[in-house]
This record gives sequence, structure tokens and C-alpha cells, in this order.
Amino acid sequence: MNVIPTSLEGVVIVEPDVFTDNRGFFMETYHRKRYHEAGISHEFVQDNLSFSVKGTLRGLHFQMTRPQAKLVQVISGEIFDVAVDVRPDSPAMGQWVGVHLSSQTRRQLFIPEGFAHGFCVLSETALFMYKCSDFYAKNDEGGILWSDSAIGIQWPVENPIVSDKDARLPRLSEFTAHREVTP
Repeated sequence: MNVIPTSLEGVVIVEPDVFTDNRGFFMETYHRKRYHEAGISHEFVQDNLSFSVKGTLRGLHFQMTRPQAKLVQVISGEIFDVAVDVRPDSPAMGQWVGVHLSSQTRRQLFIPEGFAHGFCVLSETALFMYKCSDFYAKNDEGGILWSDSAIGIQWPVENPIVSDKDARLPRLSEFTAHREVTP
């Protein structure tokens, strides 16, 4: 397993060992001992699976007082995955990193607590799976507008398909003026 740091401290790309032969491939998508040795020592308590069509953009989401670390990967298709630092006291507050994830590369992205998360689908469809370090709590949802120009994410899609809920999320400046994110 190879762990590659990104420009945001704590957000890392994971390249699991993949064993291929003429039948296909085998890989461990998570092995607690190996991930702990690599510095990802979170206890994951919930797995989620998302199916989306090309052009779909989901995010930017986080939980406010019960933050979740996430280990994300694509099972089928390709996405552009984004993490945005929303920790109020972080010198990197509002900075983002984007990573292409696909069923071809089999890479994963680890996103620690205190980051908003979102992705857009580049292939015809995508199956996206992720582990969370805390349970989803509807009353603890937070989010930032995907197109906030102050963050300046360079999404590789034009006119994305966005839910009504995600289209109404506040800008980072509006959110931080009224609420705090617990890292």
C-alpha cells in the first residue's frame, strides 16, 4: 500500500496493493492494521454507497458537531473528488484539493474530520463507496455551496446536475459567520 500526501495536511491518497492475473484482480479495500500503520487510525462505523449519472455534482457536505473522517473510493466509473478545509482555526481554512478517482486506478482518498467533501461524476455512471468514522446525523448536516468563488474549485464539469438542497447551501463566508465546525 502506498500513501501519498496532498497539499492539505491529513488528506491523503491511498493506493492499495492490487493483485492482477488473467482472471482479473484482487485488492483489500480496507485492512485496519495496515491502514493504522499508514497513519489512518480512525474507527469506521458506517459504509455508504452512492450511484450517480454523468454530470452529477454532490456536495460540499460535512457534519458540524459530529465530524466524520471518510475513506472514499470508486467501485465503477470515474469521479473528481474534492476536500475543502472548513476548520475555523486552520491556516488552510477554505483551501481545497481535488483528486481523480476511478475504478481503473483503484485509488482511495482519506479525508479527516473538519473537511467538507464533494464529488462530480465524469463517466456515464459511477458507483462511489465510502467509510465514515461517525454515524450520519441529519440534524448535524452542514454544507458549503459547490460554486463558491471564494474557494474557487475548478470542477471539470459544466452545468452540473445539483440537488435543490446543494444549490441552496451557504457560501463559506456566510457559514463561518454564523456557525462553527468542530474539528
